[in-house]
Amino acid sequence: MITSEDSIIQPVIVKIMEGEFGFVLEDVPHLSDYLPNLPTYPNPLEDNPSYSVVKQHFVDDEDTVAQTIVVHEDSPRGIHFRRAGPRKRVAFEADEVVACIVTCGGLCPGLNTVVREIVCGLYHMYGVTRVLGIEGGYRGFYARNTISLTPKSVNDIHKRGGTILGTSRGGHDTTKIVDSIEDRGINQVYIIGGDGTQRGASVIFEEVRRRGLKVSVIGVPKTIDNDIPVIDKSFGFDTAVEEAQRAINAAHVEAESGEHGVGVVKLMGRDSGFIALYATLASRDVDCCLIPESPFYLEGPGGLFEYMEKRLKENGHMVIVIAEGAGQNLLSECMRKVHEKDASGNKLLQDVGLWISQKIKDYFKQQEWVINLKYIDPTYMIRAIPANASDNVYCTLLAHSAIHGAMAGYTGFTVGPVNSRHAYIPFQRITERQNKVVITDRMWARLLSSTNQPSFLDPKTIRGLKKK
Repeated sequence: MITSEDSIIQPVIVKIMEGEFGFVLEDVPHLSDYLPNLPTYPNPLEDNPSYSVVKQHFVDDEDTVAQTIVVHEDSPRGIHFRRAGPRKRVAFEADEVVACIVTCGGLCPGLNTVVREIVCGLYHMYGVTRVLGIEGGYRGFYARNTISLTPKSVNDIHKRGGTILGTSRGGHDTTKIVDSIEDRGINQVYIIGGDGTQRGASVIFEEVRRRGLKVSVIGVPKTIDNDIPVIDKSFGFDTAVEEAQRAINAAHVEAESGEHGVGVVKLMGRDSGFIALYATLASRDVDCCLIPESPFYLEGPGGLFEYMEKRLKENGHMVIVIAEGAGQNLLSECMRKVHEKDASGNKLLQDVGLWISQKIKDYFKQQEWVINLKYIDPTYMIRAIPANASDNVYCTLLAHSAIHGAMAGYTGFTVGPVNSRHAYIPFQRITERQNKVVITDRMWARLLSSTNQPSFLDPKTIRGLKKK
């Protein structure tokens, strides 16, 4: 069974590239690594009318993307990844390709767009006509029927939220999944999901390689929280930040319309506060933003309640944005499910929005202040909407990069932009840790400047964070 805690991860293929400015290439596997007599074919894009205007049809096999742009003269060798894009030779002919697409984990704006663009990209760029949709997440490989996906059947799905394939969380049987892949003659597997899903994809790849199958396993990273490392951002994030503005605006209207009005908005972010951070900066109506990476406390000098009193005296109202994973340490004593986890292995969280709203009410009641507090939780409204224009374009680029990599014979990788250039990244690099807001970074300083809130950290703690 595969769960989000499985530690069976493929080793990163490290190549030291020599030269005047040598670098470390963290490469991804290729089918020819274990299929030595793998034939290759001319890329049909060369004769594709749509690509006739393109100045350079193909990406050079030696092209790489640097993980870090800004370096010092005495910096160590930089890490590079293989650049994404079409290759001059491909490992699959169109007639032999049987592709499948599966979506796993929670909902996220853009899922349907990625599905659509994989189907249409395979068809229009490479002439692939056989694409299967796996229903209901990983379990669908052996527990449900597949559906046939064509450009016509997916034509309008990007206008809908959710995923037409359905999704699920939880463990699944690797052997049964690969058995299904082999039995159905599938040779390209496109897996859309977060870090737990990508860990599962890595284990599926290892089993495919162990069996010596000509099957490319490709991951498309998905998380609305934007907590996947290495890549610039994850799809759905821009849409989530944009939609969060509606909730913040509603909270602001409610707050400024009542005596000592307080609007509390809870946004997504179990372990990473990116949505709360960017939504706060974009809104400019937020007086305090609380995220998991930055501890805070309620009472006493420098605490949240003292700051609230100050802001309410100055402005007569205020808006608080809190990420769902913030303040969980303060809730730990009353959390009955502190050791319980969901089907994906994520720790079950208490509703910090409800909790902090009640704490605020209790405190100001003791102070004999009249406050009007409104609590808004738009989580599932945000997750379920279609992608906006920015994310729709981004999803197209992700899908096309994944297709080009699969057709070229690369496997065991996930795709994403690194410093604005799409690259093929080993599974391990995006599952080894979570991306988090760095509270000693300029972006968090910009937020503190925008809201004028205290950092809630004592000088000693700040000095310790700077040394890390």
